Amino acid sequence: MFKWILAIGAFFLFKRNFGLAILGFFIGSIIDNYQKAMARARTQAKSEGREFSSEEFFQYYQQRTSNNDVQSMLMALSAAVMRADGKVLKAELDYVKGFFSQQFGSQFSPAHLQTLKRFLDSGQIPTQQICQDIRSRLPVESRIHLVHYLFGIAKADGNVSSLEIDVIREISNLLQIPTLEFESLKNMFYRDTNSDYRVLGVEATATDEEVKKAYRQMAIKSHPDKVAQMGEEFQKGAKEKFQQIQDSYEAIKKQRGFK
Repeated sequence: MFKWILAIGAFFLFKRNFGLAILGFFIGSIIDNYQKAMARARTQAKSEGREFSSEEFFQYYQQRTSNNDVQSMLMALSAAVMRADGKVLKAELDYVKGFFSQQFGSQFSPAHLQTLKRFLDSGQIPTQQICQDIRSRLPVESRIHLVHYLFGIAKADGNVSSLEIDVIREISNLLQIPTLEFESLKNMFYRDTNSDYRVLGVEATATDEEVKKAYRQMAIKSHPDKVAQMGEEFQKGAKEKFQQIQDSYEAIKKQRGFK
């Protein structure tokens, strides 16, 4: 079904472009074949009196990421955060779609949204296995910005819940993100009276010199050039993170009255 929907849709949407119609047919065939395979797996699982396991979903994930499909890796973790508070909101979905459209351009396809739906609908998401896979593919700087992106999903509806924080913390730990880095990211989105200090990775009792030193170190580690290879949307996220560090430092300077 999807192969014809995508083929016809691409043909008319892109001014009768036969090349894109063929691409749509190909992508739709992948979706159709996947749906049939998943249906067979579920039928077999039910006949054996068991639930559809997370291992079976991870097998699908592995198939999608066998060619370094970073999009599917991010979709899996996106789904974990979106499901955290028990409700998937349109604002969160729009945030994810906007990120992927800008980050991956033509490489982002309806098949990836189908991947997101599969993970959202699944009983379990094999987060530990997925994060282990990501650790082997991405350097720590990119993993840190990935966590920044996940906090962006949580904040899309204007509020970051404690359940969402717990899920992102678990992912951050599995991605082997240093605790100091996680706390810095969290306080960019979930703020209290000491958040500006935590963004810089220091306590409110730190001396002026310690604050300045922490700012310099954080600014170097978080510079957008660190993820230059990751594409436009990661660059956008990195710049936002860098600006949040700048804003926190300026707020502390103003509060304490030093230059």
